[in-house]
Amino acid sequence: MVNVSALIRAARKSKRLTQVELADNARMDQGNVSRSESGRDADYSTVDRLLAGAGYRLYSAPTRRDDAATIAAEIRKRVHAKDPDRALRALVQLNDNLTAEHGLVRGVLGLAEPESTRDPLWDAAIAAVVAWRLREESLPVPSWVDADERFLRKPTFLTVDPADPEPPRAEIPDEFFERGVLAWRDTFASV
Repeated sequence: MVNVSALIRAARKSKRLTQVELADNARMDQGNVSRSESGRDADYSTVDRLLAGAGYRLYSAPTRRDDAATIAAEIRKRVHAKDPDRALRALVQLNDNLTAEHGLVRGVLGLAEPESTRDPLWDAAIAAVVAWRLREESLPVPSWVDADERFLRKPTFLTVDPADPEPPRAEIPDEFFERGVLAWRDTFASV
């Protein structure tokens, strides 16, 4: 289930709008934007107006699972708190959410562009999970997944435990490898 504040913030930032610019586009007060992005005062009509102000439409899908934008906000919080174990758990949860759904609903979970975690490795890993699981069902991949900032210039091992060995190429999903994220395929296997 999408977190409305993360959705509004992600929509605004994907269009590189300030809160004032979004408020002008939506013909509302900047305070409404701020309250909506912080999780307050976000009724349906407000969310719809704000998304329209950023050039988007509001759609719903029959799922209770969090989407990529919501989970990216959780990863960002965990990375900022220097808690890579919980950040990885959130990334695995995104993978599980995507694999639990099929067709259009899976596509919807990866559609909204997540706000940056402010860590290129985690941003690339989020894009890799979404690309992997959408391509698995032959679904179109949203453009944010292939943005330059979602690729690392130098391949980097996604690890929580420094004692873990680096995975061989055959054990790295293609979508991770092409983005420079060296992660074990087994990390994302359902248990």
